[in-house]
Amino acid sequence: MTTMDASTPTPLAATTATLPARPAASPGLVALRQFLKSPSGVGGAVLLILIILATLAGPTLYPVDPLDIAGAPFAPPDADAWLGTDYLGRDVLAGLIHGGRATLTVGAVAALITIAIGVLVGALGGFFGGAIDTALVKITEFFQILPPLLFAMVLVTLFGAKLSIITVAIGVVSWTSVARLTRAEFMRLRDLDFVKASRAAGAGSPHLMLRVLLPNALPAVIVSATLAIGTAILFEGALSFLGLGDPNIMSWGLMLGQNRNYMLDAWWAVTFPGAAIFLAVLAISLVGDGINDAINPRLRRRT
Repeated sequence: MTTMDASTPTPLAATTATLPARPAASPGLVALRQFLKSPSGVGGAVLLILIILATLAGPTLYPVDPLDIAGAPFAPPDADAWLGTDYLGRDVLAGLIHGGRATLTVGAVAALITIAIGVLVGALGGFFGGAIDTALVKITEFFQILPPLLFAMVLVTLFGAKLSIITVAIGVVSWTSVARLTRAEFMRLRDLDFVKASRAAGAGSPHLMLRVLLPNALPAVIVSATLAIGTAILFEGALSFLGLGDPNIMSWGLMLGQNRNYMLDAWWAVTFPGAAIFLAVLAISLVGDGINDAINPRLRRRT
């Protein structure tokens, strides 16, 4: 009769010892799983996807030119014009479908301009410090004390009420908060050990800024980008409401601006574009909150 030595591993122990370790999930996958746990974030994403699909597929499903006269002015919603007509007799639903493309495009492109300027200014100031940081902070403070809407109105008035000019104007007046956030992130990261190690290994300033510091500052920048899109949509609506929208391209803000004097006579001509802007900004804000919850380590540790 054989006896087992205490040092001899059992079959179960041997099997357990040979099992390969599970690979760690990528940060992107972890963030996605965390985002899917946020009901508000998922709800905002679904709503935003529906809005984008409506603007993309709408012209095919509802082929009506938003600038054509579709009926009598101020016609209430009926079978011919599902959401009624505006003060010129143009179809409100067609305006919503086609105008959504312009409004969302303005929001996305203006946000890209905002992020590009803000990240560039904040990264240079936060990384180099000294006189460069002092000069860039002064420039940022100068733009920050200017009323953004008034500044955008001046730019649009000077260069013309075209959608491209409006987009650039919104981006130019909205970058200061992104710059301050990026500067704070770069100042926090530049003295950490992994940055010092990269510098000791011979990495130059461009490599450190673009390949080392910027990826670690991206989470905060991504959240700012989502908020910038919603802000740009509101800016476009405000400029158009004040009569500075592009009259040749239909947008939700232009619909509000052109029908604002008739809201008591034709409530639908103002209510539906206003509701579209509200829902789009709400969806983007919810997505931004969900992204913030997903990439914020402190919030992640609580769940």
